[in-house]
Amino acid sequence: MSNMGAKTLLSHSLRIAWKDLMELFRNRLGLVLLIVMPLFMMVMVGFIYPSNGGGLSDMPVALVNEDAGFGNSVLPSQVFLMGLQQINDQTHMLVLSNASSMADVKDMVQRGELQGGIIIPSNFSSSIMNGEQGTLIIVTDQSNPQISATIQAALSAVFNEMGTMLAQQNVQMLSPTINATNSLAVVKPYNVQTEGVVLGTPSYFDFIAPGIMAMTVMMSVMTGLPVAISQEKEIGTMDGMMVAPINRLSIILGKTLGQTARGLIQGVIILALAVGLFGVTIQGSILLVFGLLLLGVFAFVGLGIVITSFTKDQETAQMLMMTLMFPMMFLSGVFFPIQQMPWYMQSISQVLPLTYASQALRKVMVLGAGIPAISTELIVLIVFGVVMIAIAVPVFRRAMTR
Repeated sequence: MSNMGAKTLLSHSLRIAWKDLMELFRNRLGLVLLIVMPLFMMVMVGFIYPSNGGGLSDMPVALVNEDAGFGNSVLPSQVFLMGLQQINDQTHMLVLSNASSMADVKDMVQRGELQGGIIIPSNFSSSIMNGEQGTLIIVTDQSNPQISATIQAALSAVFNEMGTMLAQQNVQMLSPTINATNSLAVVKPYNVQTEGVVLGTPSYFDFIAPGIMAMTVMMSVMTGLPVAISQEKEIGTMDGMMVAPINRLSIILGKTLGQTARGLIQGVIILALAVGLFGVTIQGSILLVFGLLLLGVFAFVGLGIVITSFTKDQETAQMLMMTLMFPMMFLSGVFFPIQQMPWYMQSISQVLPLTYASQALRKVMVLGAGIPAISTELIVLIVFGVVMIAIAVPVFRRAMTR
């Protein structure tokens, strides 16, 4: 292709892209939805998964103290309850109340009045005073496995810490020459430290924000294409472009550029909300993030053109798009880690382009990765985009001659 022909092709493509963007800007409702949709999605998800870590707070938990004890002396169960109250006053993790029995606790959990309960059995103090382990029972709400597991893990950690403090005191009583530091080494010989790849402790929202960015770019491109192509075929404006003295490739490129701009606008809105409103820290290169958004648009726009070209009307195209998008939303690790899925679902996720777009954005934004660390994701997205565009061009040309 000569330089003059390339300039003409590019000029026609830019004009078609500008026409599509002007139609979007003239459509006030469409323009509002373009901005409101990512705003609504990020605000909704951002407050479900707060950027401050989203730890447990104000969980209603009942206490049942069945410990009989010995006379009027201070019981280990009383010491335990005072320690638990002291810790809870600092963390505000629980809203503690009293219950008469385990059956009473289970009944209140069933009615939704409690998230769980702590039972101190009748032999708790006697076991400890006889040099045996004192048993504590945690009652959880099994109808909500995630909250149940979180409460169980949090309470177990508190109880272990309190048990360690008691063991230190016992060691010091048995061996007065051992100081507090040495007694801790006797009770807990291992000191485990955790260090992340980057500084700080990312919240679950930091995990989910890159996936939402990739998902929104996909949805923007794939829902916009049926309007950009199918609607123009239905109202007849596409016929006008087809008989005009322009290359068919210019139409495809123009539509692609128009949807690219639309997808990038929504991607930038989500990125700005994530950083400005929810405090997401971008550990890697901001230019690389923008590059990945652009690559995500490129990867999905070819698929959108292929699907739209095969369908006869806008409604069918949108239905087919939604049929493809919903599985990708839930199988690509946007909301849930892929590693927690069954093995066959993990296998399916490996062939979805949204998986690689989400992983690449997450590595750059959360872990501060550079291009070498996301080379696999880049190759997959580029290859997928090139293959889809290569298929889209002849399919679109054939569809326009029908």
